[in-house]
Order: sequence, then C-alpha cells, then structure tokens
Amino acid sequence: MKIAVFSDSHGSSKGMVNAVREYAPDQIIHLGDGNADLRPLEKEFPHIPICAVSGNCDRDCFESEYKVIKLGRLNAFITHGHRYAVRYGNLNTLLYAAECNECQLAMFGHTHRAGFEQIEGIFVLNPGTAGTGSEKTWAALEIGASGEINCEIRKI
Repeated sequence: MKIAVFSDSHGSSKGMVNAVREYAPDQIIHLGDGNADLRPLEKEFPHIPICAVSGNCDRDCFESEYKVIKLGRLNAFITHGHRYAVRYGNLNTLLYAAECNECQLAMFGHTHRAGFEQIEGIFVLNPGTAGTGSEKTWAALEIGASGEINCEIRKI
C-alpha cells in the first residue's frame, strides 16, 4: 500500500498535486493546516481516498483533530500535533496517545520539520511542510502486506 502523506500546505496545493501525479498512491493523508488545499487533489484524483485531520490554522474545517485509521495490517494515529505539545520535540504525549489506541504508527505535522524514526516500538512520521519554508517536503510511505513500513521524505 502506497500512501502520500502531507502536512502544513498553508494555501499551496501545486506541490501536493505534482507529488501525487508522480507517486500514484493508494491513499492520501493530510495532517492539517491546509485542508482547503485538498480540493484540487479531490478534483484531479477522485479515485484516491483522502483522509485528513484539522490543524490549528484550519478555521472552517469540520475534520477531527485526530483519527485512528487502518493502513493495511497496521493502526495509525494521525493528528496535526498542536494538542500534543510536539513543537519542542517532546513526543511523549503523542506516543502515549498512539499506544493507548493500539497504534504502531503515529503521524503528525505542525513543526514543519520532516522526520521518520521508531521510538519505543512506535514508528513516528512527520512529513514536514508542503507549502511554506525553504524546504518543502512530503512523505512517501509504503506499508507491506505483512505490516512492514518503509518511508522516504521527499522534496516538493
């Protein structure tokens, strides 16, 4: 299963559209702060399911601030991160929420800093920012049939 993971697009959808064209994912995930930017993706790729959560800058958004979703054989906890104190690198609250929800993968945005690592048995992914800053990034995530996880942070 191929998943394109974005966050913090802040009014910019062009890079996300180009990434989806190139990657041809089975699913798109947006981790907040730019949910209105998903409209061009919905229009051009109506056959690709999109899952989104709201961020602190998504004013008129009716998406939940977190979701637990199934990705192949794995459970994933997805959130923007602003309610989990991720800005300063402390991921304890996020990891606790993922663990309480029996998730093997936790995804968040908010910090605009991309990264992928395993912490205390939970894979943690931040795709960075798809819309602002000097380095715009997204995550090409692959979940294998037996639950193995591969992730590459790519530039937009």
